[in-house]
Amino acid sequence: MTGWLAIAGLGPGDDRLVTPEVSAALAEATDVVGYIPYVARVAPRPGLTLHPSDNRVELDRARAALEMAAAGHRVVVVSSGDPGVFAMASAVFEALEGRPDWQALDIRVLPGITAMLAAAAAAGAPLGHDFCCINLSDNLKPWAVIETRLRHAARAGFAMAFYNPRSASRPEGFAKALATLREECGPDRLVTFARAVSTPDQRIETVTLAEATPEMADMRTVVILGNSATRRVGRFVYSPRSVR
Repeated sequence: MTGWLAIAGLGPGDDRLVTPEVSAALAEATDVVGYIPYVARVAPRPGLTLHPSDNRVELDRARAALEMAAAGHRVVVVSSGDPGVFAMASAVFEALEGRPDWQALDIRVLPGITAMLAAAAAAGAPLGHDFCCINLSDNLKPWAVIETRLRHAARAGFAMAFYNPRSASRPEGFAKALATLREECGPDRLVTFARAVSTPDQRIETVTLAEATPEMADMRTVVILGNSATRRVGRFVYSPRSVR
């Protein structure tokens, strides 16, 4: 087979945060596949076909990309951030199940800088010790699973990074998450809202859980909750690396 498939992360938004490895793959590609706003970040050029699609058709998108690669195309499936963090890498591998013909393809996962890590860097170092990452969308898992994970992570003392905190179609979920976190962590825990990280619209705001409101987050926001030792130093927030 002469085709190949690269599953690439475009980083959080700033073109300077796209890795050279991803840029090289895009320069060689005949086809780019992905969610509409992510494909829009790839500059058109002769010999390149762009295939934007809706965010609710991940498996269909993955199968289409694999079919093109099997036909000899050089295909890049793009995600924002890192493709292995709530993104297209899992969908591609799910599409590979039951298709041994596709499993022989040249497939590579090209890592990218996640919004979570870009947000943490902009705020200081709130993820400087043990942390976990939780997707607050209940589109692909029930809310009961999310609540259980929130409570266990809080009781374990993790700092937490939250993706997809609040959307127009599920505005109540983040309010429930904040209420759960206040129960488990108390009102004084620091929480950072990082919106549109690495873009001209970037906004970073750190408040306590008592001050946090659901309206402070949307789908362009990564929310980082510190652990019990997370504290401010000047304009920054950090979590010490030692536990006492």
